[in-house]
Parts: sequence; C-alpha cells; structure tokens
Amino acid sequence: MAEAAIRAGCRFYFGYPITPQNEVAEYMSEHMPEAGGTFIQAESEIASIYMVLGASVTGARAMTSSSSPGISLKQEGISFLAGQELPAVILNVMRGGPGLGNIAGCQGDYFQATRGGGHGDYKTIVLAPGSVQELVDLTGVAFELADKYRNPVMILADGLIGQMREPVVLPEPVKHLPEKDWALRGAKGRPSRFSRSLILNVRRMEEHNWKLQRKFREIEANEIRFEQYLLEDAKLVVVAFGSAARVAKGAVKRLRKEGLKVGLFRPITLWPFPHKKIRELANECSEFLVYELNAGQMLEDVKLALSGSAEVFFYGRPGGVIPTPMDVAKIIGSRYYQRIKRKAK
Repeated sequence: MAEAAIRAGCRFYFGYPITPQNEVAEYMSEHMPEAGGTFIQAESEIASIYMVLGASVTGARAMTSSSSPGISLKQEGISFLAGQELPAVILNVMRGGPGLGNIAGCQGDYFQATRGGGHGDYKTIVLAPGSVQELVDLTGVAFELADKYRNPVMILADGLIGQMREPVVLPEPVKHLPEKDWALRGAKGRPSRFSRSLILNVRRMEEHNWKLQRKFREIEANEIRFEQYLLEDAKLVVVAFGSAARVAKGAVKRLRKEGLKVGLFRPITLWPFPHKKIRELANECSEFLVYELNAGQMLEDVKLALSGSAEVFFYGRPGGVIPTPMDVAKIIGSRYYQRIKRKAK
C-alpha cells in the first residue's frame, strides 16, 4: 500500500505508530524522502491528521495510516477535512476491540467508517480490499476519488490483510497530476482564496451542508463497487466484505462441490453501500446470510437494503477470531438445509 501510494503521487505521509500497520510508516520513513516527499512521525494521531490537512490544502496528495483506536483520535480532523472539502487518504488496518483490544484482524470499525465517524453531517468514501493486490489497486483509486470529489477516502483493511504476504503487480508511477484551482499556494497576483469549516452565519452553514449532501448523492450515483461470485442460480446469498469475504469465498467453493446453490456478494465500497444491487438480488433469492468479523454492523445496511423483502441471517466473530472456510461452510450449509426443510413443509 505504501509503495502504491508513492506511485500514485503521494508526497506527504504523517503518522503515529500503532500495530498492526507500523510497516506502512516504516516503509514511508525510508522511501518517501527518496521520492522527494516528506515523512513525519508526529507526536500523536491528532497531530498527524492535521498535518495531512495542512498538506492537502496546498493541493498535495497526502495520507496517514493507523489502526482502530488511532483512527478514533483522528475523527475530528477527518470531519474538518470533509467540512473544508479537502482530499486525503486514510488507511485503517483494523484490530480487535473495543478499547485497546488486541492486534488481531477484526472488522469492528465498520460503523465508525461508514457513518462518518466524527461530528456533523458528512460522509467518508470507504473502500474495503479483499487481498493484498486489491489493497494496492484501491490505493490508486482512493487518491483519484479523493481528488475528484475533494473528500477524505478511507481504505478499511484489517490485521489479517495487513500482515499477509502475497505477490502483487504494482502500478506505473503517476507522472502528472492535474492542477487544483482551489489550492492555497500564495495569491501571486490573483484574488486570494481561503479554506475553512467555521461558518458562523447559520444560513450559509446550511447552504454549505446542502452542497456537501449534493456531492454525496453524486458519489452514491457513480462510485459503487462490488464483486459477485456464483450468484446466477444461488438460493442463498452470503454477504461479506474484506478478509471475511475471502474466507466466505472458500466456504462457497466447498458448498458448491456438495451441490448447494450458494453465492457470494462482496461490497467493495462500504460507503457508498450497494443497496440497490442487493435489493435486485432479492428478486431471485429470498435468503441472505451476512458474515462479518464483528457482532453485526454491515448487517444493518443489508437489512436496510432489503427492507423486509428477504430473510436475513447473521454469523459473526468479534474480537479478532477468524474462522476457517470449513467453519463458515458449516454455518452456511446448516442454514441452507434449514431452508430446504422449511420449503418441504
């Protein structure tokens, strides 16, 4: 991810150590200066997110990375970025929680990421990679989306993907970035610009909020990403994201060999969430099983998408426990056979 960010034109990295994402800062400390950029280990997570804001307001591509409790500390700054319409990329390699928890892979930060996380009416674009290669690919996408919509983008990985080794194909370096006509670099004979989120006039604050909401609706209309796997004839759809979806895919493969018609739907954008596509799946399938490495968070979005048009079941493992594909296959298979029994009655 770190190398992909440099190749995407990122020239400012600010962070503070926390496991299981310290390899990002370690890599950036060596290679960001080699690329002509700036690496700073800040005195805190709070300081690092405001350093990102300061670099972003000049038009530079900037990022930070952290893990769960560290991301919590950055939430005020992320709200400031959204309020000032500034692009930034934030990597969250989730760990077990709540509290300090542990350093195992977990998906307990779904609500925090997809609901904005900080104060005020705003949204953060959230991308969920399911492999190391996709982590590389989505890094470039994150910087592009951040610049396109002038909005923070979060890459939501977890400790499993963060500590995984896989071969990857790295992208070619970006050679030219478009000029940003809103960046603050000194007036130089032109009218001055400003960037702020403090708007004391309540009507102007409302106008600004509606402007942001129009932007979020545009993102919802144009930037939804997902993967479908063996859904053509599926009688039960498993919905999972990130590393949980990877485990679920292995489970689906096993069950298909046994003749069970199950398939997988994997949201890649957690916000905007693919509500419409899930509703469409309910036209062909009446049962959905949501599998997450938490106590049930994406589950709420799936239920909202279906609005009672299909039955929704849940299987989750919070706190960092990661079941095997065989474990998950047993859960899915049990639900599938219960469905058959109900149909027979």
